[in-house]
Amino acid sequence: MHIHTVFFWLWKTASPEQIRQFEQGLDLLTRDPNVLERQIGKPAATSRAVIDSSYDYGVVLTFASLASHDAYQAGQPHQVFLESCASLWSKVQVYDIKNDA
Repeated sequence: MHIHTVFFWLWKTASPEQIRQFEQGLDLLTRDPNVLERQIGKPAATSRAVIDSSYDYGVVLTFASLASHDAYQAGQPHQVFLESCASLWSKVQVYDIKNDA
């Protein structure tokens, strides 16, 4: 199993329309047939020294294998998302987890 976690920091100047565009892009992106499970959300209202809540949106996607993740990365939905939404974020951070359990 492969778990792909992505955090996005949008430009502070993003308009409500641009935010909707980003949210719609995430929704379409995460419906790729290679995605087994998906979670999309904003930071939770938790507060501890070890928690980074500075991001605007987080996405957690589960894939059956690294190969299915790689197919998703190369697939049209991912490419369209990058083309249409990359200008909307100032920073993106990715964490991938290999889960052999």
